[in-house]
Amino acid sequence: MRFLGLDLGTKTLGISMTDKTNTLVSPFKVINFKKEDYEYLVPIVKELINDYNIETVVLGLPKNMDGSIGFAGERSLKFKDLLEKENIKVELEDERLTTKSAEDIVHINNDNVKNTKGKIDSIAASIILESYLRRWNNASKK
Repeated sequence: MRFLGLDLGTKTLGISMTDKTNTLVSPFKVINFKKEDYEYLVPIVKELINDYNIETVVLGLPKNMDGSIGFAGERSLKFKDLLEKENIKVELEDERLTTKSAEDIVHINNDNVKNTKGKIDSIAASIILESYLRRWNNASKK
């Protein structure tokens, strides 16, 4: 059983994945797509699930700082519905400030600015997945 982390944007999908033991999370890749063409992503996610024996997809849920759901959050909820129509198990994870954290990681490592966008999206997906796994591991120890 493995987990797949997703950071959904309007034109990119950042992807991360756990190792086979669910102890390490790594950025995997970024998928570029036509603006808001989320249906395009469904078969790609299904293929990753099949190829890597993924049991659960963890999708970032952007919330406003007050905890309310805005436009970006609604986008994630609609994408979750698309995936669930394909019998894909999807868990939502609050992703507030993950992109900022990912940007900080990239800049601390002095990465070339031209190549950062894809890295930021997949690193943000890793942060989302790591956050979920911490909660999942704590719940399983109770």
